[in-house]
Amino acid sequence: MRILLTNDDGIHAEGLASLERIARTLSDDVWVVAPEQDQSGYAHSLSISEPLRLRKIGEKHYAVRGTPTDCVIMGTKKILPGPPDLILSGVNSGANIADDVTYSGTVAGAMEGALLGVRSIAVSQAYSYVGEDRVVPYETTEALAPALLKRLVETPLPDGVLLNVNFPNCAPDEVEGTVVTSQGKLVHSLWVDERRDGRGLPYYWVRFGREPVEGKKGTDLYAMRNRLVSVTPLQLDLTAHELRDQLTKALS
Repeated sequence: MRILLTNDDGIHAEGLASLERIARTLSDDVWVVAPEQDQSGYAHSLSISEPLRLRKIGEKHYAVRGTPTDCVIMGTKKILPGPPDLILSGVNSGANIADDVTYSGTVAGAMEGALLGVRSIAVSQAYSYVGEDRVVPYETTEALAPALLKRLVETPLPDGVLLNVNFPNCAPDEVEGTVVTSQGKLVHSLWVDERRDGRGLPYYWVRFGREPVEGKKGTDLYAMRNRLVSVTPLQLDLTAHELRDQLTKALS
């Protein structure tokens, strides 16, 4: 099995090294094609107004000055000797659940793989802060992902479907189990933070916070809050099929 790895945290991210160790429990034919720099929040974006720069940093390891989507395209259409059998994107530093999947470059890497007809799985690890330091328990993903991925790889998937897997913020022996979930709903609070540079000119940061959300049972939010591994099947078809008849009648 030929496996292509990518992420959105960048080629030197700790989570990518973790994902490679996980992938090597599944196959010896593992390729890494990841962004040169952090691409978090770039979602399913393409670099079509600038050239892509490619740098080989080791055997079967390449850095692309572009987005996770660019990396998957470069890997499948240019770098690998043939199409991959599996695309893994991650391990992201932080859970990608609920509305966050629409912003996530990690999920987008798997999304592009699904568009290309390759079985694709996004993998993320929830974290916490100790003081000002982010503490990501990648050991949880490394302990539990190999067995889970083996089962997921053997499970048939329809065309246009990818899997979004999230590991809770706890030690491996504290995980309560694995559940198949639906995408939850967060309450975002976005605002623009205005600051001044050294010359007194304004610049801006888009910042966000979230209202407390319980998360309904059966959602990815509920799983993370209850120390459960979340497996969410996501589909590329965004059509609201239940509204088609209603809209047809309204427009007739």
